[in-house]
Amino acid sequence: MSTGKRVALVTGASTGIGRAEAVALAKSGYDVAINYSRSAGEAKKTAEECERAGAATLLLQGDVADEAAVVAMLQKLKERFGRLDVLCNNAGTSITPLARDFEKVSAEDWDRVFAVNVKGVFLVTKHAAPLLRQSDNAHIIMTNSIVGARPGPQPLPYSTSKGALWTMTKALAGALGPDGIRVNGVAPGWMEGEWMERMLGDNYSKLMDRRAKQTPLRRCVTADDVAAAVMSLVAGSTGVTGVILTVDGGFAAVT
Repeated sequence: MSTGKRVALVTGASTGIGRAEAVALAKSGYDVAINYSRSAGEAKKTAEECERAGAATLLLQGDVADEAAVVAMLQKLKERFGRLDVLCNNAGTSITPLARDFEKVSAEDWDRVFAVNVKGVFLVTKHAAPLLRQSDNAHIIMTNSIVGARPGPQPLPYSTSKGALWTMTKALAGALGPDGIRVNGVAPGWMEGEWMERMLGDNYSKLMDRRAKQTPLRRCVTADDVAAAVMSLVAGSTGVTGVILTVDGGFAAVT
C-alpha cells in the first residue's frame, strides 16, 4: 500500500554505494525499494537502516540481467507503492584479471560483466520508464566510474562496460528528457571500502594511502561521498540532465 511519499528504487543496494544511496534517499523522505541479487542478509541490513530513517522499504531479489526478473521486480514495486520517482542504476560486477592480463579473460566472464553493467541498466530503465513517466520530477542516476572515461589497469571488461554506460547515460538523457525524466550519473574514483579491498588485495592500504596523497583533498572518497553527490543531483539540480559528476576528491582534475 502506498504511503504517499516519493519512491526510489536502488539496484545492487545490499552494500557499498547502493546501500549509501538507499539510506541517503530514506533520510531525504523517500520510501525505498532495495534490489539485490544474492546478499539477502546485507540487503536486510540496508532495509533496516532505511527504516530507522523513516522509510517504508521493499526488498526485491533479482538479477538485473534477467529480463523476467526485472519485469517481476517492477510489478512488485508498482503493487507496493504505486509510483516511482527515482531510479538508481547501481548494480555492477567485475572480475579479477587486470587489463594487462586481458588474454586470461574468458568469453563467459566478459559476457557476465556486460550483462550486469550494461544490459542490466538497459533492462531496468526500460521497464521502470512507464512508472517514471507518471512522476512530476523523475530522475535516473547511473553509477558510472572514472574508468569509463580514463581507463587504467582495471579489468578490461569492467572499464569497457563503464565506457558503454557513460554513453548510455547521455543517450538516455536525450531520449527521456522530453518525458520530463532527467538522467545523470556519478563517476567515483578510488573509493574506500570492500570493492577496492577486493580489487587491490594485500596492497589495499598502501595503494590507497598513495592515491590519497596524490589527491587535492588528500583522501580517497567514500560511499557516503558518492551518495551525497547523488542527492545533490536528485534534490538540487532540476535543470541538469546528461551530466556525469566525477567524485574522486579532485584526482582526475590534476593528473
